[in-house]
Amino acid sequence: MTGRPVTDRPPHRVPGRAVRHSGTVTSRWLSKSAVNGALLLAVVYMVFPLVWLVTAATKGTGDLLAGDAFSFDGFSLGANLTALASYGDGVYFRWYLNSLLYAGGGALGCSLICVAAGYAFDKYQFRGKEKLFGVVLLGVLVPTTATALPMYLLASRTGLVNTYWAVLVPVLVNPFGVYLSRVFSAGYIPDEALEAARIDGAGELRAFWSIGLRMIMPGFVTVFLFQFTAIWNNFFLPLVMLSDRELFPLSLGLYAWNTNTHSEPEFYPLVVTGSLLAVIPLVVAFVSLQRHWKAGLTAGSVK
Repeated sequence: MTGRPVTDRPPHRVPGRAVRHSGTVTSRWLSKSAVNGALLLAVVYMVFPLVWLVTAATKGTGDLLAGDAFSFDGFSLGANLTALASYGDGVYFRWYLNSLLYAGGGALGCSLICVAAGYAFDKYQFRGKEKLFGVVLLGVLVPTTATALPMYLLASRTGLVNTYWAVLVPVLVNPFGVYLSRVFSAGYIPDEALEAARIDGAGELRAFWSIGLRMIMPGFVTVFLFQFTAIWNNFFLPLVMLSDRELFPLSLGLYAWNTNTHSEPEFYPLVVTGSLLAVIPLVVAFVSLQRHWKAGLTAGSVK
Protein backbone atom coordinates (compact mmCIF):
# COMPACT_ATOMS: atom_id res chain seq x y z
CA MET A 1 0.00 0.00 0.00
CA THR A 2 1.50 3.23 -1.09
CA GLY A 3 0.62 6.64 0.11
CA ARG A 4 1.88 9.93 1.30
CA PRO A 5 3.83 9.57 4.54
CA VAL A 6 2.17 11.08 7.57
CA THR A 7 4.28 13.59 9.43
CA ASP A 8 3.75 15.54 12.62
CA ARG A 9 5.08 18.75 11.18
CA PRO A 10 2.73 21.76 11.40
CA PRO A 11 1.44 23.24 8.15
CA HIS A 12 3.68 25.67 6.40
CA ARG A 13 2.99 29.32 7.33
CA VAL A 14 4.05 32.37 5.46
CA PRO A 15 6.16 34.58 7.75
CA GLY A 16 4.51 37.89 8.59
CA ARG A 17 0.95 36.89 7.59
CA ALA A 18 -0.27 36.69 11.18
CA VAL A 19 1.28 40.06 11.91
CA ARG A 20 -0.44 41.64 8.91
CA HIS A 21 -3.77 40.02 9.87
CA SER A 22 -3.49 41.39 13.38
CA GLY A 23 -2.66 44.83 12.04
CA THR A 24 -5.71 44.73 9.72
CA VAL A 25 -8.02 43.83 12.59
CA THR A 26 -6.57 46.63 14.71
CA SER A 27 -6.98 49.20 11.94
CA ARG A 28 -10.59 48.12 11.36
CA TRP A 29 -11.32 48.40 15.08
CA LEU A 30 -9.79 51.87 15.19
CA SER A 31 -11.79 52.94 12.14
CA LYS A 32 -15.05 51.71 13.63
CA SER A 33 -14.23 53.36 16.94
CA ALA A 34 -13.50 56.67 15.21
CA VAL A 35 -16.74 56.52 13.19
CA ASN A 36 -18.84 55.53 16.21
CA GLY A 37 -17.21 58.27 18.28
CA ALA A 38 -17.98 60.89 15.64
CA LEU A 39 -21.58 59.68 15.40
CA LEU A 40 -21.92 59.79 19.18
CA LEU A 41 -20.65 63.38 19.28
CA ALA A 42 -23.07 64.34 16.50
CA VAL A 43 -26.00 62.75 18.36
CA VAL A 44 -25.06 64.53 21.59
CA TYR A 45 -24.69 67.82 19.72
CA MET A 46 -28.15 67.50 18.17
CA VAL A 47 -30.03 65.95 21.11
CA PHE A 48 -28.58 68.07 23.93
CA PRO A 49 -30.55 71.27 23.06
CA LEU A 50 -33.77 69.24 22.81
CA VAL A 51 -33.13 67.59 26.19
CA TRP A 52 -32.48 71.00 27.71
CA LEU A 53 -35.70 72.33 26.17
CA VAL A 54 -37.75 69.43 27.57
CA THR A 55 -36.36 69.76 31.09
CA ALA A 56 -36.39 73.57 31.09
CA ALA A 57 -40.07 73.60 30.15
CA THR A 58 -40.83 71.96 33.50
CA LYS A 59 -39.16 74.75 35.53
CA GLY A 60 -40.42 78.02 36.90
CA THR A 61 -38.85 81.42 36.52
CA GLY A 62 -36.66 81.09 39.62
CA ASP A 63 -35.20 77.72 38.60
CA LEU A 64 -34.46 78.94 35.07
CA LEU A 65 -32.71 82.08 36.28
CA ALA A 66 -30.76 80.01 38.83
CA GLY A 67 -29.49 77.69 36.08
CA ASP A 68 -31.21 74.56 37.44
CA ALA A 69 -32.79 73.51 34.18
CA PHE A 70 -31.44 69.94 34.41
CA SER A 71 -32.50 69.31 38.00
CA PHE A 72 -35.60 67.29 38.88
CA ASP A 73 -36.86 69.72 41.51
CA GLY A 74 -39.78 72.08 41.03
CA PHE A 75 -41.80 70.35 38.30
CA SER A 76 -43.98 73.18 36.94
CA LEU A 77 -44.97 72.01 33.46
CA GLY A 78 -48.70 72.18 34.23
CA ALA A 79 -48.40 75.71 35.58
CA ASN A 80 -46.36 76.78 32.56
CA LEU A 81 -48.94 75.36 30.13
CA THR A 82 -51.73 77.09 32.01
CA ALA A 83 -49.90 80.42 31.92
CA LEU A 84 -49.15 79.92 28.23
CA ALA A 85 -52.81 79.29 27.42
CA SER A 86 -54.12 82.19 29.50
CA TYR A 87 -51.63 84.93 28.66
CA GLY A 88 -53.00 87.54 26.27
CA ASP A 89 -56.35 85.72 25.93
CA GLY A 90 -54.64 82.70 24.44
CA VAL A 91 -52.73 84.59 21.78
CA TYR A 92 -50.05 81.87 21.69
CA PHE A 93 -52.46 79.33 20.19
CA ARG A 94 -53.60 81.95 17.69
CA TRP A 95 -49.96 82.17 16.62
CA TYR A 96 -49.88 78.38 16.52
CA LEU A 97 -52.83 78.25 14.12
CA ASN A 98 -51.25 80.98 12.00
CA SER A 99 -48.05 78.95 11.70
CA LEU A 100 -50.01 75.85 10.73
CA LEU A 101 -51.80 77.87 8.05
CA TYR A 102 -48.62 79.46 6.71
CA ALA A 103 -46.55 76.26 6.78
CA GLY A 104 -49.24 73.73 5.85
CA GLY A 105 -50.98 75.73 3.15
CA GLY A 106 -47.79 77.27 1.80
CA ALA A 107 -45.91 73.96 1.67
CA LEU A 108 -48.83 72.15 0.01
CA GLY A 109 -49.26 74.82 -2.66
CA CYS A 110 -45.52 75.14 -3.20
CA SER A 111 -45.06 71.37 -3.57
CA LEU A 112 -47.80 71.14 -6.19
CA ILE A 113 -46.42 74.10 -8.17
CA CYS A 114 -42.82 72.85 -7.99
CA VAL A 115 -43.74 69.30 -9.01
CA ALA A 116 -45.79 70.57 -11.95
CA ALA A 117 -42.96 72.87 -13.06
CA GLY A 118 -40.33 70.15 -12.71
CA TYR A 119 -42.56 67.74 -14.65
CA ALA A 120 -42.96 70.30 -17.45
CA PHE A 121 -39.22 70.98 -17.62
CA ASP A 122 -38.52 67.26 -17.87
CA LYS A 123 -41.24 65.95 -20.19
CA TYR A 124 -41.92 68.82 -22.59
CA GLN A 125 -39.84 70.52 -25.24
CA PHE A 126 -40.31 74.24 -25.80
CA ARG A 127 -38.23 77.21 -26.94
CA GLY A 128 -35.83 78.58 -24.36
CA LYS A 129 -36.38 75.65 -22.02
CA GLU A 130 -32.80 75.30 -20.77
CA LYS A 131 -32.29 79.05 -20.51
CA LEU A 132 -35.43 79.37 -18.42
CA PHE A 133 -34.28 76.49 -16.26
CA GLY A 134 -30.97 78.29 -15.84
CA VAL A 135 -32.88 81.27 -14.45
CA VAL A 136 -34.52 78.89 -11.97
CA LEU A 137 -31.11 77.60 -10.90
CA LEU A 138 -29.95 81.20 -10.54
CA GLY A 139 -32.83 81.71 -8.12
CA VAL A 140 -31.42 78.93 -5.94
CA LEU A 141 -28.30 81.04 -5.38
CA VAL A 142 -30.23 84.09 -4.19
CA PRO A 143 -30.85 84.07 -0.40
CA THR A 144 -34.44 84.60 0.66
CA THR A 145 -33.47 87.48 2.95
CA ALA A 146 -32.25 89.46 -0.07
CA THR A 147 -35.68 89.28 -1.69
CA ALA A 148 -37.67 90.23 1.45
CA LEU A 149 -37.48 93.98 0.84
CA PRO A 150 -38.47 93.81 -2.87
CA MET A 151 -41.36 91.53 -1.96
CA TYR A 152 -42.44 94.01 0.71
CA LEU A 153 -42.48 96.82 -1.85
CA LEU A 154 -44.54 94.69 -4.23
CA ALA A 155 -46.92 93.72 -1.43
CA SER A 156 -47.35 97.36 -0.40
CA ARG A 157 -48.23 98.29 -3.99
CA THR A 158 -50.90 95.57 -4.15
CA GLY A 159 -52.26 96.18 -0.64
CA LEU A 160 -51.22 92.81 0.77
CA VAL A 161 -49.04 94.09 3.62
CA ASN A 162 -50.21 93.03 7.06
CA THR A 163 -52.46 90.26 5.68
CA TYR A 164 -52.17 86.47 5.52
CA TRP A 165 -51.41 86.67 1.81
CA ALA A 166 -48.27 88.72 2.47
CA VAL A 167 -46.67 85.58 3.94
CA LEU A 168 -48.45 82.91 1.90
CA VAL A 169 -47.86 84.20 -1.63
CA PRO A 170 -44.02 84.54 -1.49
CA VAL A 171 -43.57 80.96 -0.21
CA LEU A 172 -45.58 79.34 -3.02
CA VAL A 173 -42.52 79.10 -5.27
CA ASN A 174 -39.20 77.51 -4.37
CA PRO A 175 -36.49 77.35 -7.09
CA PHE A 176 -34.73 74.46 -5.38
CA GLY A 177 -38.04 72.58 -5.26
CA VAL A 178 -38.42 73.00 -9.04
CA TYR A 179 -34.90 71.67 -9.61
CA LEU A 180 -35.47 68.73 -7.28
CA SER A 181 -38.82 67.93 -8.90
CA ARG A 182 -37.22 67.79 -12.34
CA VAL A 183 -34.65 65.32 -11.03
CA PHE A 184 -37.38 63.15 -9.50
CA SER A 185 -39.48 63.34 -12.67
CA ALA A 186 -36.57 62.15 -14.81
CA GLY A 187 -35.93 59.22 -12.49
CA TYR A 188 -39.45 58.14 -11.56
CA ILE A 189 -41.74 58.82 -14.54
CA PRO A 190 -40.94 56.76 -17.66
CA ASP A 191 -41.91 58.32 -20.98
CA GLU A 192 -43.56 55.03 -22.02
CA ALA A 193 -46.20 55.37 -19.28
CA LEU A 194 -47.17 58.84 -20.49
CA GLU A 195 -47.27 57.69 -24.10
CA ALA A 196 -49.58 54.82 -23.14
CA ALA A 197 -51.87 57.27 -21.32
CA ARG A 198 -52.01 59.54 -24.38
CA ILE A 199 -52.81 56.58 -26.62
CA ASP A 200 -55.70 55.69 -24.30
CA GLY A 201 -57.08 59.19 -24.78
CA ALA A 202 -55.88 60.94 -21.61
CA GLY A 203 -55.14 64.63 -21.88
CA GLU A 204 -51.99 66.25 -20.58
CA LEU A 205 -53.55 67.37 -17.29
CA ARG A 206 -55.11 63.93 -16.76
CA ALA A 207 -51.79 62.22 -17.50
CA PHE A 208 -50.00 64.43 -15.02
CA TRP A 209 -52.63 64.16 -12.28
CA SER A 210 -53.37 60.44 -12.56
CA ILE A 211 -49.96 59.05 -13.56
CA GLY A 212 -47.15 61.56 -13.21
CA LEU A 213 -48.10 62.93 -9.79
CA ARG A 214 -48.61 59.46 -8.33
CA MET A 215 -45.23 58.25 -9.57
CA ILE A 216 -43.43 61.36 -8.35
CA MET A 217 -45.08 61.31 -4.92
CA PRO A 218 -41.71 60.77 -3.09
CA GLY A 219 -40.47 64.00 -4.70
CA PHE A 220 -43.70 65.74 -3.71
CA VAL A 221 -43.23 64.63 -0.09
CA THR A 222 -39.59 65.70 -0.13
CA VAL A 223 -40.39 69.21 -1.37
CA PHE A 224 -43.28 69.42 1.11
CA LEU A 225 -41.06 68.54 4.08
CA PHE A 226 -38.33 70.97 3.06
CA GLN A 227 -40.78 73.81 2.49
CA PHE A 228 -42.84 73.05 5.60
CA THR A 229 -39.71 73.23 7.75
CA ALA A 230 -38.50 76.42 6.04
CA ILE A 231 -41.85 78.22 6.44
CA TRP A 232 -42.33 77.03 10.03
CA ASN A 233 -38.92 78.41 10.99
CA ASN A 234 -39.27 81.51 8.80
CA PHE A 235 -38.71 84.71 10.75
CA PHE A 236 -37.50 87.54 8.54
CA LEU A 237 -40.37 87.54 6.04
CA PRO A 238 -43.14 87.80 8.70
CA LEU A 239 -41.05 90.40 10.52
CA VAL A 240 -41.03 92.58 7.38
CA MET A 241 -44.61 91.93 6.27
CA LEU A 242 -46.63 91.86 9.50
CA SER A 243 -47.28 94.36 12.27
CA ASP A 244 -50.62 93.04 13.57
CA ARG A 245 -49.97 90.74 16.53
CA GLU A 246 -52.98 88.59 15.62
CA LEU A 247 -51.26 87.59 12.35
CA PHE A 248 -47.89 86.63 13.85
CA PRO A 249 -46.52 83.11 13.40
CA LEU A 250 -44.89 81.33 16.32
CA SER A 251 -41.38 82.39 15.39
CA LEU A 252 -42.23 86.08 15.45
CA GLY A 253 -44.50 85.83 18.49
CA LEU A 254 -41.91 84.01 20.61
CA TYR A 255 -39.31 86.56 19.52
CA ALA A 256 -41.59 89.37 20.73
CA TRP A 257 -41.96 87.63 24.10
CA ASN A 258 -38.23 86.99 24.33
CA THR A 259 -37.47 90.70 23.95
CA ASN A 260 -39.45 91.32 27.15
CA THR A 261 -37.56 88.81 29.29
CA HIS A 262 -34.96 91.36 30.45
CA SER A 263 -37.56 93.65 31.99
CA GLU A 264 -40.14 90.95 32.85
CA PRO A 265 -38.47 87.62 33.78
CA GLU A 266 -41.82 85.81 34.00
CA PHE A 267 -41.69 85.57 30.20
CA TYR A 268 -38.86 83.01 30.41
CA PRO A 269 -41.13 80.00 31.15
CA LEU A 270 -43.57 81.15 28.47
CA VAL A 271 -40.85 81.34 25.83
CA VAL A 272 -39.30 77.98 26.77
CA THR A 273 -42.61 76.11 27.00
CA GLY A 274 -43.86 77.71 23.79
CA SER A 275 -40.65 76.68 22.02
CA LEU A 276 -41.15 73.09 23.17
CA LEU A 277 -44.69 72.97 21.78
CA ALA A 278 -43.46 74.55 18.54
CA VAL A 279 -41.26 71.51 17.82
CA ILE A 280 -44.17 69.05 17.82
CA PRO A 281 -45.56 69.73 14.28
CA LEU A 282 -42.12 69.25 12.72
CA VAL A 283 -41.66 65.90 14.49
CA VAL A 284 -45.17 64.77 13.52
CA ALA A 285 -44.64 65.78 9.87
CA PHE A 286 -41.38 63.87 9.49
CA VAL A 287 -42.56 60.79 11.37
CA SER A 288 -45.87 60.52 9.51
CA LEU A 289 -44.45 61.15 6.03
CA GLN A 290 -41.17 59.28 6.19
CA ARG A 291 -42.76 56.00 5.05
CA HIS A 292 -43.75 57.60 1.73
CA TRP A 293 -40.25 59.02 1.43
CA LYS A 294 -38.45 55.76 2.19
CA ALA A 295 -40.78 53.67 0.02
CA GLY A 296 -40.18 55.93 -2.95
CA LEU A 297 -36.44 55.99 -2.53
CA THR A 298 -36.32 52.18 -2.25
CA ALA A 299 -38.42 51.75 -5.37
CA GLY A 300 -36.15 54.12 -7.26
CA SER A 301 -33.05 52.21 -6.19
CA VAL A 302 -34.57 48.91 -7.36
CA LYS A 303 -35.45 50.37 -10.75
